[in-house]
Amino acid sequence: MPAAAPEVRGARALALFGDSITTDHISPAGSIQASGPAGKWLIEHGVQKADFNSFGARRGNHEVMMRGTFANVRIRNLMLPAKADGSRVEGGLTIHQPSGEGMSIFDAAMRYIGENVPTMIFAGEEYGTGSSRDWAAKGTQLLGVKAVVARSFERIHRSNLVGMSVLPLQFIGCDSFDSLGIKGDETFDILGLENGIEPQQQVALVIRRADGSAQNVPLLLRIDTPIEVDYYNNGGILPYVLRQLLTA
Repeated sequence: MPAAAPEVRGARALALFGDSITTDHISPAGSIQASGPAGKWLIEHGVQKADFNSFGARRGNHEVMMRGTFANVRIRNLMLPAKADGSRVEGGLTIHQPSGEGMSIFDAAMRYIGENVPTMIFAGEEYGTGSSRDWAAKGTQLLGVKAVVARSFERIHRSNLVGMSVLPLQFIGCDSFDSLGIKGDETFDILGLENGIEPQQQVALVIRRADGSAQNVPLLLRIDTPIEVDYYNNGGILPYVLRQLLTA
């Protein structure tokens, strides 16, 4: 039997992204940087820099691909303060909370997993545009991300997130993480899934701020169909298919 829908309480923001984050931003196919988590892992395992190849060529290696998730050199995490000239820091970096330490998104994700703290991604319009790169959803799930909250989603990536048992949640009306004043040092609860999931139901995002205040914000659950509910409740499409085969 599938487990009950997991609760998301006390979550931290892993990153805040703007509009038009593509699947290549999420899971790059290009060259592997020696200074990044994937490059460091390859070096630790005896691979010379000249033999790194690309993420696209190493997509069969989950250790490399999960370290490459959100590691695009052009991605901008708006949790990080702007530079003196007003420009934004680029690369797969974030700030771990509540320590305030800067580190790679991968390293922060692993620390949160070790602390048993769920994480969330916040984004703007058209999250997941571009090619239907399956690793964009796989890598997100492997980093322990429980939900992506965006202004809107690209159709295929939204479906892929559900297939990996990551909640796609959409802001309602004019709400955005910017308009709500989300900076990345808050904790978050998702309420409304405790008694079962219905397609496109409304749920609540509880924002708990560092000053002790709390705000309750409605979100639209972008699990759109009954079969997607089954996928999510089973922990993703692969566990769902395996359970169907075992009970046939």
